[in-house]
Amino acid sequence: MPLLLSCLLLFITSCSKKNDGGSGNETTYVTVEFDNIVGGQNLFLNTGSYTNAAGETFSVSMLQYFVSNFTLTASNGSEYTVDQDSSYFLINESDPQTRHARLKVPVGDYVKLRFIIGVDSLRSTMDISKRTGVLDPAAGDEHGMYWGWNSGYIFFRLEGTSDVAPLDPSGARKFRYHIGGFGGYSTPTINNIREVDLDLRSSGVLMARSGRTANVHLMADLLSVFNGTTNLSIAANPTVMFSDFSVHVANNYQHLFHHHHTEN
Repeated sequence: MPLLLSCLLLFITSCSKKNDGGSGNETTYVTVEFDNIVGGQNLFLNTGSYTNAAGETFSVSMLQYFVSNFTLTASNGSEYTVDQDSSYFLINESDPQTRHARLKVPVGDYVKLRFIIGVDSLRSTMDISKRTGVLDPAAGDEHGMYWGWNSGYIFFRLEGTSDVAPLDPSGARKFRYHIGGFGGYSTPTINNIREVDLDLRSSGVLMARSGRTANVHLMADLLSVFNGTTNLSIAANPTVMFSDFSVHVANNYQHLFHHHHTEN
C-alpha cells in the first residue's frame, strides 16, 4: 500500500509540474484577441465619434497594425518564444477574422505575455521567400501596409476624419498616421518598433491545455495614441508618416494594450 501511494503521489506531482511549467513536449494552441476601443467606447469605423485630450472630435475610417515576436513567461519563470515563422499577424479592424493571433505553445500556465508592435529588422530585410502571408509585400500593397518607395512595412496605420483636419482634394477633412521604420543597419534611421510587456496575473493567468483553446483578451485603446507621453493634436499634425514626429506616435502606441481577462 505505501508503494502504491508513493507512485500515485509521484504521478500527481509530475502532472502538476507539467501543467505549471510550460516547458514540456506536449503542445497546444492558444489565442490572443485584440479588441479595439476608444476610451470606454467600442470602435465603430466611419460612424463613431470620439474626442481626444486636445478636445478634437474625430472618427476612424481605418485601423491596422502588425503584432509579432510573441514570448510567454511560464509560472516557473521559464520563457517560451513562439516559432518566428508563425509569429506575425496583421490586425485589421475591418476584418473580424484577423482579431485573434493563434499561437502554438507548450502545455502549461503562463503569467506574462510579450510581443512587439511592428516587424523586426531581421524579418524586414529577409529574402522575399521568407516573407509570406501578411508579410508578403504584394499583400502589403493591397492592404496599404508596405512602403514600396521606402522598402519597409507600415507598422501602424490609422486614418479618419476630423473638423480640425485640412481639406484634401476630395473635399473631406482627413488625418493619416502611417508609422513605420525599423532602425536600419549601416545607416541608422528612425526605429518605431515598440515592445509590449503584459502581466497576466491580475486579470487571469493563461492556462494552456490540450483539447481546448484558451484566449487572452486584450483591449487596444486608441485614445492612448492621442493622449500619451506626447499629446497628439490632429490640427497640428494631421499627417504623420516617416518623419521625426513619428517617434512620438510610436511612444504613445506602445501603451495601446491592456489585459482585460483570460478565457480558459
